[in-house]
Amino acid sequence: MVVLTGHTLTIDEVRRVVYEQERVAAAEESMRAVAKSRAAVEQAISDGRTIYGVNTGFGKLADVRIEGSSLEQLQLNLLRSHACAVGAPFAEDVVRAMLLLRANALLKGYSGVRPAVIEQLLAFLNAGIHPIVPQQGSLGASGDLAPLAHLALALVGEGDVMYEGRRMSAHQALSQAGISPLSLQAKEGLALINGTQAMTAVGALACLEAEQLAYESEWIASMTIEALYGILDAFDARIHEARGFSEQAEVAERMRRYLAGSQLATRQGERRVQDAYSLRCIPQVHGASLRALRYVKETLEIEMNAATDNPLIFADGAVLSGGNFHGQPVAIAMDLLKIAAAELANISERRIERLVNPQLSEGLPAFLSPEPGLQSGAMIMQYVAASLVSENKTLAHPASVDSIPSSANQEDHVSMGTTAARHAYMIVQNARKVLAIELICALQAVEARGIERMATSTQRLYHEARQIVSSIAADRVFSDDIEAVAKWLEERAKHGVVCQEVRV
Repeated sequence: MVVLTGHTLTIDEVRRVVYEQERVAAAEESMRAVAKSRAAVEQAISDGRTIYGVNTGFGKLADVRIEGSSLEQLQLNLLRSHACAVGAPFAEDVVRAMLLLRANALLKGYSGVRPAVIEQLLAFLNAGIHPIVPQQGSLGASGDLAPLAHLALALVGEGDVMYEGRRMSAHQALSQAGISPLSLQAKEGLALINGTQAMTAVGALACLEAEQLAYESEWIASMTIEALYGILDAFDARIHEARGFSEQAEVAERMRRYLAGSQLATRQGERRVQDAYSLRCIPQVHGASLRALRYVKETLEIEMNAATDNPLIFADGAVLSGGNFHGQPVAIAMDLLKIAAAELANISERRIERLVNPQLSEGLPAFLSPEPGLQSGAMIMQYVAASLVSENKTLAHPASVDSIPSSANQEDHVSMGTTAARHAYMIVQNARKVLAIELICALQAVEARGIERMATSTQRLYHEARQIVSSIAADRVFSDDIEAVAKWLEERAKHGVVCQEVRV
């Protein structure tokens, strides 16, 4: 069980809750802090203080005072009016992450909600009730208002959810699960939607999958090295120590482990003096992506444990308005993640070209075809990889440099962080398919060279991968193979599977 404190949530715990359905509970000490924060809100209301979003309107309407009898209706109106996101719904995995992250943020005790609000979020998670949340419509400042409003409405029994494999009304799902709808009190609607949990949820899952893909790309590239008689000297530790980037040196070390004992990999001067960059510079390129992903992970784990709503309620009774809902830190990290994942695919596609191009493949059959000419083999798989990497280049355009003012220019700079996160996730999916294509081609190529001549590690991985995709004995619908291998790599990411060479 994952116990939330508001301060200690990790991306691996997100993985366990989202993909392995691990149950979640709130730490008692954190719940006591939540209760104190709520008491401060109620005292401020009793004292007649004017507090943004508690007894005022929202955005440009912050100067409109709301009387006590309408405070609860104000919160429900907020959710209904803000639930105007559009487009395809987020995957249930993303929604699970959103529920988890919002509960964790509220547990910090700065949001002024009752413990009952957090209990409802956790009840949804543990029961597997997943609100339908459209993907488009967040500016990434003032929080992910529109997506989180859809999430929050389900807590009160409105909107639609996915439950037990079916789409139904939230009211019906709550009834079936034996959960009562939440009745909102002052501040609680605002506390539920003023935050960065949509962009951070998408970003956390994209980061998880991208990090795993970076590791997978190393053994896939090692197999390509063998297929092309690649030169081992490029991975010599002294080269990478001379540069100084730890991630680059780590990639080179893992490449040496994967290729240890290979009779296919060569030495400098044996067949040629130097390899092409897509082989020789694997540690430099993959290492740079891994370094970027570590920064992204650090940023996300800070944000996952941050108080991101407004106003914030402090232990001394202070109620302070600020801008922690602004998604700029996550937006910039997501734009960096896009580049890091796109480059893994970019260099992979160049290796694919070398595997299928008879002018570059060191004597392999043209396009890895069993009968070149009569059968096209992997020819069009390279086209698909090229298409995907080109699409990634358009998606990698930074979203965080854009801003459009909203709320009558009160909210005049926004992050577009949710757009950045959504595009990052799309790039990761595309990159995985490119690496799946490289793996299919590498498997076929090493067969032509002689599986018995492979390194122990790559030979083991060859046999694992052959359980997913068979040899190319004749042309077939390769789309099915690409999707199957990509799905296999995705499942390994979701369950935290890493090769033993990475664990060392």
